This record gives sequence, C-alpha cells and structure tokens, in this order.
Amino acid sequence: MFMISKQFSFSASHRLDGLEDGHPCSRLHGHNYCIEIQLSAERLSDTGFVVDYADLQEFERILDQEMDHRHLNDVMQFSPTAENIAIYLYGRAKEIWQSVSCVRVSETSKTWAEYRES
Repeated sequence: MFMISKQFSFSASHRLDGLEDGHPCSRLHGHNYCIEIQLSAERLSDTGFVVDYADLQEFERILDQEMDHRHLNDVMQFSPTAENIAIYLYGRAKEIWQSVSCVRVSETSKTWAEYRES
C-alpha cells in the first residue's frame, strides 16, 4: 500500500456549547489549525503517483474559501470540535478523491483528532 500526506493550515475561531461553566472552550477563542490529509493506493498511477501533490490544491481551496479566518460556528451545522472538523473534511475530500484514507486536525502542537473509515 502506498500512502502520501500533506499538511495545510488555516486560522479560525469557534466556541463549543454544552460544556460546564468555566470550561475554556465554551468561550469564544481561536486556533491556528493544522490539517493533514492522507491518501492511499494499492497501485501508483502511470506517472508514479498516488495523487499528484499539485492536485491537492483543490483541498487547500476548500480550507481557504470556507474556513480560513471564519467563525466555525457560523460555517458548520454541528459543534466544531476537532473530531467533527476531521470527519467533515474527510467527507469533503472523499467527494474529490476516493483514495482519501485519513484526515487529521490539530488545534495545538500537542493534540490531534483523526478520522478514517474502518
């Protein structure tokens, strides 16, 4: 199995509802998100790629146009946790490439949420 991955970033604000009083994530705050998309294939294309990295600009366009410098609560119809952002972006990427195997979302340098189909 061949796998490639690429990281992207965007900045956005959010707040999470349903948390106990005083929880820092219940307040309006922002992150410099790091997103990693992973694609896999049993065989390489005729040019030797899983997917040409240049083709991943489509995913970057989604992040830039729909999420960068936005308030995610206004953009998404669900609680914008890292886990929910991961499954959302996985679905968006899967519409473009069937070879998507994983999307990871980081809000900080020490935390990641990941979605992959089982």
